[in-house]
Amino acid sequence: MITSDPSLFTSSVVKPDDFDQYWADTLGATDTVPLNPRLTPDEMRSTDEIEVFEARYDSYGDIEIAGWYARPRNFAGKLPGYLFVPGYVSEPKLPNDLALRGYAAFSAAPRGKLRSNSVFNPGYPGLLAHNITKREEYGYRGFYMDAVQAFDFLAGLDEVDETRIGVQGGSQGGALTLLVASLRPDQVACGSAGAPYLCSMMDSAALTHSYPYEEINDYLRIHPEHESAVRETLDLHDIHNFVDRIRCPMIVSVGMRDDVVPPETGFAVFDQIGSTDKKFYSYEDCGHDAGTGDGHVAIVDAFMDSHLSPIAVGGAA
Repeated sequence: MITSDPSLFTSSVVKPDDFDQYWADTLGATDTVPLNPRLTPDEMRSTDEIEVFEARYDSYGDIEIAGWYARPRNFAGKLPGYLFVPGYVSEPKLPNDLALRGYAAFSAAPRGKLRSNSVFNPGYPGLLAHNITKREEYGYRGFYMDAVQAFDFLAGLDEVDETRIGVQGGSQGGALTLLVASLRPDQVACGSAGAPYLCSMMDSAALTHSYPYEEINDYLRIHPEHESAVRETLDLHDIHNFVDRIRCPMIVSVGMRDDVVPPETGFAVFDQIGSTDKKFYSYEDCGHDAGTGDGHVAIVDAFMDSHLSPIAVGGAA
């Protein structure tokens, strides 16, 4: 239900009866694909303080996925892990800033992103509506698994303390943060989700006419007879239906003037998060940045550092 007060919004998302089985089967199919992690040093992007690597691994459907991995050059003991997951349009960043803060940092490039798009490349716009009436073949099914496998890649590195791995991202990255924390509830130590996308997707398409959600409206203008099939697919992939599994500390932020990801859906998904250690930040005068221009970056950094205890670069833990 849509109201004038975003905090009172009620999501129309329904959890399908076979939701848990569908994702158990998807995770099982992913597990049959050997991760086959590979790291290739990138001296051009490395510095005296950090080492940078091009990363590759195999994921759902035997698709090769890329990423960037960076770590401090000198450290003692195990490093905390930091998984950064990307937005819808943005390409994965080099996580050098996180390595300089003392993290073993992985920046994932799920299928369709640069260096991961040789087999699957629906485009942006394009991904949200890719096979939107075919639940088994919907684009986000594999995309979600790529994010989970990125976490597993990081957790499997010898230098990473698997009990100290956090996940962070904004927009689509916010959605993937919540997803990974939901599907790896006993392994993710903490997470920060800014303006989480892919939550209450059908409601979002009614609340805003900005892309990416406008892809849903575009499709239904041409194929109104497919609305029930579209809703079925989206409910099966809606982040709103995952987050009751989350057990780790989690912070979520929204911008109250966001016309890309409606803040209403951020309030609704936050309420569903299963963790008892969670905090919500709303920024009255911010849009899709969800507070990054209003001091929230410092809040995220302090939150992640407090739970993950990064090392001093060049020194001992």
